[in-house]
Amino acid sequence: MTLTANGIPEIAKLAGRDLGHSEWREVTQELIDAFAAVSGDGQWIHTDVERAAAGPFGRTIAHGYMVLSWGIPMVAELLQVTGVGMALNYGVNKVRFPAPVPVGSKIRLRAEITEVREVSRGGVQVHRAFTFELEGSDKPACVAESLTHYYP
Repeated sequence: MTLTANGIPEIAKLAGRDLGHSEWREVTQELIDAFAAVSGDGQWIHTDVERAAAGPFGRTIAHGYMVLSWGIPMVAELLQVTGVGMALNYGVNKVRFPAPVPVGSKIRLRAEITEVREVSRGGVQVHRAFTFELEGSDKPACVAESLTHYYP
């Protein structure tokens, strides 16, 4: 279920809130190839299906940064923020990619709001712990702390 926070006062009360899990998202070769084209990272482990079949993972794998970029649409499944004038992605801390994400696998986001603190212009900075779970794996695909600023 999606949680809604309306305005800075409600956002400020979210510290410590577990947002739960997003829906599973399948990693397709088409998505990997599109990310490679946009990012300029066409390394063979991502885009060369034949060569990757003989590589260490037996098939292509998603770019770690592709998985990380899904944090924004996936967290939007869990938290809708209304009543603000602007939201800015401020940054990402402590990013790690513990497990490769093979083509054809599925990932989902588990998110928790670990901290909310005041910033300039009446805004707040929201720290979210992101864990991208890889279906069937004990290791996550990615873990990161995502920072967003919300302003009235």
